[in-house]
Amino acid sequence: MSRKEMARDLRKRREAGLLDPEESALDDDRPRSRADCADAPRPCLFVSCKHHLYLDVNPETGSVKLNFPDKEVWELEETCALDVADRGGITLEEVGVIMNLTRERIRQVESRGLHKLRVVAGDDFD
Repeated sequence: MSRKEMARDLRKRREAGLLDPEESALDDDRPRSRADCADAPRPCLFVSCKHHLYLDVNPETGSVKLNFPDKEVWELEETCALDVADRGGITLEEVGVIMNLTRERIRQVESRGLHKLRVVAGDDFD
């Protein structure tokens, strides 16, 4: 069964109220807000959280990309993007290490994001 089929099946069972008690218990333990996870043990156990740095899931296709294919989750210095954001501003080099990307790639992503924000705000001066 593919990941997409498993996700579809899980959604159907969740909507129909047919989840196993063990699966429901896992969902109950999952943090629902930043306040729920701010003081949780690290490394964060919830790799499926959209703020977790270990992997990325494409919401359209369900494909999974490991950001650190050569490491296990407990080997990461940082596991939550929200923890990094709480620390305040950091350098491009530090972001690159955290996200397993080069400083130049981080600069490109930052530049593109700022451009999109300017377009949305109507302040596009390019």
